[in-house]
Amino acid sequence: MQAAQTIRDAVARVTQLREAQARQPGLRAAVLAVKSLQARRFAGTYQDLLRGPPYGAAARFFLVELYSDRDFAERDAQFARIAGAVERFFPAIVVQTAVNLAQLHALTEALDHDMAVQWLAAESDPSETARYVQAWRAVGRRNDRQAQLADVLAIGDELARLTRTPGLRTMLRMMRKPASAAGLSALQQFLEAGFDTFAAMARAGHAPQFLRIIRERETALITVLFDAPAVACETELARTLGQAP
Repeated sequence: MQAAQTIRDAVARVTQLREAQARQPGLRAAVLAVKSLQARRFAGTYQDLLRGPPYGAAARFFLVELYSDRDFAERDAQFARIAGAVERFFPAIVVQTAVNLAQLHALTEALDHDMAVQWLAAESDPSETARYVQAWRAVGRRNDRQAQLADVLAIGDELARLTRTPGLRTMLRMMRKPASAAGLSALQQFLEAGFDTFAAMARAGHAPQFLRIIRERETALITVLFDAPAVACETELARTLGQAP
């Protein structure tokens, strides 16, 4: 039951962050502002991929499931309530994907929480890009930023490997009703969407290149935000947000 406990621990950390945000005026709104900017930044960074084949569907999946400003409270509640059922219902390779998703979610929420605290402290900055850069550098946690990217890529790699598991797509389809009855519908939907998205790319041999593009662009952005002059950081963010002159 190690996987179940890992999932519960990850969800518990997210719950604690949400409770802390509810106690501090303006903090939840700041979290949502940070998430919104980050989602728009991702869409700008990958606008070429989002336009269509061969990477459009995978880029949209990453944007919606991993980089969006969606409220994942429903999925968190399901994970916490039925974490033990994950190991009973799904094969080991799928369970590991669920564990990695929960851990990535907890790390992302922790980073966004810290960003929101600094976002509020930087509210006198004249633009959202300047405010974001100042918050990013105040938070620091470079190793965690790199770990976050590594976790995203690991989930993408696992989804690509799932598509090579014989009979798994049929099994996922057959599990819709049992998974829904067990309260696992959110995880089920994530797995099916991920499987279908990466299956098409994997068949054409495009999955490794897609993940390589994500790694290169996100690594470059992390480097800029930590190491470049603040003005250069703000210019790069403005460009991806469509705000550059």
